[in-house]
Amino acid sequence: MDLKSLIKQQQQKLLQDPRVTALMQDPRVVKGMMKALQLRQQAQQVLEQRVEEVAGQLNIATKNELKELKRTLRKMERELEKAKSEVAAAKKALAEKPSE
Repeated sequence: MDLKSLIKQQQQKLLQDPRVTALMQDPRVVKGMMKALQLRQQAQQVLEQRVEEVAGQLNIATKNELKELKRTLRKMERELEKAKSEVAAAKKALAEKPSE
């Protein structure tokens, strides 16, 4: 049994325990869990901001910059394919046009 399935199995056991169910219905616990999730999100945002600052100082591309470059590249590839098909259509039209 791998670790992931073992964790899922233990999670199911815990969720079926009436003590855990009662604890999860306590508003103080819910509030505390929400606060923990918010703190995690804030810490993640601060970390990402610091990474971007350091990357900028070291002249390294960030994840967002790479994502934007990929998006631009895909757009340029689509435009190139469209231009190629237009050129092929124009060549075909010229080939079919009778010579004078």
